[in-house]
Amino acid sequence: MSGGRIVHHPVLGQLPQRREISFFYNGTAVRGYEGETVAAALLAEGVRTLRFHEETGTPRGIFCNIGHCMECRVTLNGVDGVRACLTTIEDGMDVREGRTLPAPLKKGGRSE
Repeated sequence: MSGGRIVHHPVLGQLPQRREISFFYNGTAVRGYEGETVAAALLAEGVRTLRFHEETGTPRGIFCNIGHCMECRVTLNGVDGVRACLTTIEDGMDVREGRTLPAPLKKGGRSE
């Protein structure tokens, strides 16, 4: 591994070199590699929490990593609710921790 990334796989062997890309997470410059998803790049950089649950406030991160569960939603270039596991990184993009959106079953933020 190099940092948090696998560079030599036990079955696939040495993985090909890719161009390094820098982007921002919560205002801090981080790096990733061309072709990586936002989720993969952040995980390799040690980021585990991508947002907080609407009702409980518990931390959320990568769960299914195939776009079904919606746990990895982040704010990407000002757009809320983007799935980090399906979005490929781009040079200079601005990724922010997912904003806690209103809970659908609560009125005014409190249980009825």
